[in-house]
Amino acid sequence: MTITHTLIDGKLHVYRRENSRFWQCSSYLAGRNHRNSTKTDSLERAKIVAEEWYFDLRLKERAGELKIGKTFREAAERFLAEYPVLTQGERSPTWVQQKEQKLRVIVLPFFGDKVLPDVTAGLVQEYRIHRATTCKTGKPAARSTVHQEIVLIRQVLKTANRHGWLPYLPDLTVPYKTSGKIKHRAWFSPEEYKRLYEVTRKRAASPPKPRWKWECEQLHDYVLLMVNTGLRPDEAARLEYRDVEIVEDAATEETILEISVRGKRGVGYCKSMPGAVLPFERLKKRNNPQQTDRLFPKTHRELFNAILDEEGLKKDREGLPRTAYSLRHTYICLRLMEGADIYQIAKNCRTSVEMIEKFYAAHIKNMIDAAAVNVRKPAPVVKKERSNDRDPKGAANAKRPRNPRK
Repeated sequence: MTITHTLIDGKLHVYRRENSRFWQCSSYLAGRNHRNSTKTDSLERAKIVAEEWYFDLRLKERAGELKIGKTFREAAERFLAEYPVLTQGERSPTWVQQKEQKLRVIVLPFFGDKVLPDVTAGLVQEYRIHRATTCKTGKPAARSTVHQEIVLIRQVLKTANRHGWLPYLPDLTVPYKTSGKIKHRAWFSPEEYKRLYEVTRKRAASPPKPRWKWECEQLHDYVLLMVNTGLRPDEAARLEYRDVEIVEDAATEETILEISVRGKRGVGYCKSMPGAVLPFERLKKRNNPQQTDRLFPKTHRELFNAILDEEGLKKDREGLPRTAYSLRHTYICLRLMEGADIYQIAKNCRTSVEMIEKFYAAHIKNMIDAAAVNVRKPAPVVKKERSNDRDPKGAANAKRPRNPRK
């Protein structure tokens, strides 16, 4: 039940909702309702704050600063109502929830009360500066994080434009942008990968505590399976035993796994390396599963990070942290180093050739053909001129050919 008090001849209302301990205030000015929180649970103090807020609004109205129109917050609420319905089946509920959380916690405190025409390219640039200089954790937001937030702002503005609340979309492109550095994804080189699986194999054989044996064995098979299939961590987490089949590949005459993958791109397929067969057989023997059971019902993040820290493998040479995703990156890099076709790798990993060329092929030395680069043009052959010993003046005084007519 909402408790309401009226002030200034009904022009100002102070109220408190049932689920809140703070008093709110509202007033109708310039053709729309304005609301604000007094941020106090005292009624007398709330009335004083509400009156000050109301008179500030009246001054802004007289100065022409109180503009009429839909606010960014109203457009954001309409966007959040439409987005889950229109993307149903194409985006996971977790993705939609994270997007809503980012919009409410990060974007709306800056843009929420702005009238839509006031959300200009200049204001968005101020937001970029705000995110780069204001940080609670001591580290500014990454460029990719800010880019995702700008995409979210653009989607809200497009929603407002579709409903006729905004006549045009502002230019949200990044000014002063130069071609950025291409950063490779953190991965394990062949030597580092060998160290990793030797340590996980040793842990599986003799765990630090007997009750950790199952977790250590699962982690060892997880590392081998991921590097031999190129699965994403979320795809591996959804993988069920009925999705995996051991087959004889006709092209290579080797025993491999055919995997039906369900991830962020829907249903796809993966053909593994022969090294993935033995870990899968060990998983079946160890767990005695049903067809609908998952291969990896638990996450091994803590144990995996502990091993990386112990072996000094947590960060690569550029300081990039290695995670479970680095096992997928290792698969792609090892396949490129072995000379596999980049298009077939992209199909098998359910990604694009462009992504592989940008983030993987750029830093693999085997992708550069020395024979094609170190090409040398042959030196031109210099022809020597013949000298006329009889006539020192050379060909200028040579006898003319005889005219056959004469």
